[in-house]
Amino acid sequence: MTLHEDKVEYLLLLADSALIQGQRLCEWCGRAPALEEELALMNVGLDLVGQARNWYEYAAELLADGRDADHLAYRRDERAFRNLLLVEQPNGDYAVTTTKQFLYDAWHLPTLRALSGSSDQRIAAIAAKAVKEVTYHLRRSGEWVERLGDGTEESHARMLAALPLLWRFTVEITQAEDLEQRLHEAGIAPDSTDLAHAWQSQVEETFARATLPVPAPAVHFYLSGRRGLHTEHLGTLLAEMQFLQRAYPDATW
Repeated sequence: MTLHEDKVEYLLLLADSALIQGQRLCEWCGRAPALEEELALMNVGLDLVGQARNWYEYAAELLADGRDADHLAYRRDERAFRNLLLVEQPNGDYAVTTTKQFLYDAWHLPTLRALSGSSDQRIAAIAAKAVKEVTYHLRRSGEWVERLGDGTEESHARMLAALPLLWRFTVEITQAEDLEQRLHEAGIAPDSTDLAHAWQSQVEETFARATLPVPAPAVHFYLSGRRGLHTEHLGTLLAEMQFLQRAYPDATW
């Protein structure tokens, strides 16, 4: 792949991951355990959708094939999505949602901070704008991990049950990819190894305060969101999320 193609793939990784995580959070609308939590979840979800749009718009400009941000979000098939496998997993109970959000935030924030210094000025500007929002996301999800992990016997048990459901998908965070390494050498993206270390440190510190064990590092398996090889959950999510655009293409108010 050319550097141009690598950049598009990386922008789609960032955009798709934010969009799918935002969509999952918005599924809690009307179902959250408390009104304050529903509002907080919707705010985080909308932050992520807004960030996704910024990445999609840049990707569309680079693709220059007539597709816009809406097309990239709502008219691509499952195999064309490049999101982390972690974010497409079902919400489960609140412990699963909280754990998933934290594991994603712990990767997302250092990624954005590093991208703020990218040699690509457009990437740097989008990342810098998102850092403030995601700083709050990580603080919030980390506090909830601590609250549930070191809370009641019931909440601790639920957090312990959530970990094995999600942990194997963190392999995409901890193992370097050739594409990202090429972009790092070009000064566009951060070093994957540095991001993995930052993520691991954040997880260890937060889990220690939450009295939760840190599982052994996840190992590689045949699925890969970066290569469009997703779990069965993404197709179902896209069928719901993309229904309107696919049923009424180019519809206007």
